[in-house]
Amino acid sequence: MTSRVEVSARSDTGAVRQINEDSYLAQDPVFVVADGMGGHARGDVASRTAVESLARTLPAGTTPTPEEVIRSIDEANAAVRALSDAEETGAAVAGTTLTGVVRVRVPERAAEEWMVVNVGDSRVYGWDGRELTRLTVDHSAVQELVDAGLISPEQAAVHPERNVITRALGAEDFVDADSTLLGPDESRTFLVCSDGLVRELSDETIADILAGDPADPAAVLVEAALAAGGHDNVTVVVVRPAAGRD
Repeated sequence: MTSRVEVSARSDTGAVRQINEDSYLAQDPVFVVADGMGGHARGDVASRTAVESLARTLPAGTTPTPEEVIRSIDEANAAVRALSDAEETGAAVAGTTLTGVVRVRVPERAAEEWMVVNVGDSRVYGWDGRELTRLTVDHSAVQELVDAGLISPEQAAVHPERNVITRALGAEDFVDADSTLLGPDESRTFLVCSDGLVRELSDETIADILAGDPADPAAVLVEAALAAGGHDNVTVVVVRPAAGRD
């Protein structure tokens, strides 16, 4: 039996940037955010190419296996990679993050589960009505410093290299996507966002907003990020249980 979900999604260019390099896909079974690499060529096209590729390979209404999701991410990487010429390197390469959740079927357990996937520094959080839990680890230079114990998370938030990511779709011929399977939980809510949200709002502020149970949580979160400065593009997808069940 497939649990029904309600989806709230919003993307905004922000108060500073001229182009929105974020894209998202929010149609069952795929709920992802892609953030084109800021300062790189064709970041907006890269993010759009990634989500369009996933929309083709994981069409609405299907329930893929985890292996099929990984293959789809590989195909999205190839599509983004094709935007750059072979001789292009560094900032000339089109690239994008890709982060989110996919409803999958796990044949060996005869069950449906949620699969969290991540490449880059966009994020997935889980919300249980009381606590906000980060479900992804940033692929970034500052996260590596935090993991090594060289800086604190608070220092990472203001570090001059906080924009440097260490994995992205399109950067290499092959991409290593993090993935985690979560057991079925019909009470779980997911928040998928680009870093434009967490650069402006603390986890505590995000949790406070979700605790208010707004009708359109993505819109409220994006508006809060804009009010806090909106220094980057900001995109939010919230996937939460529907009131009824199929």
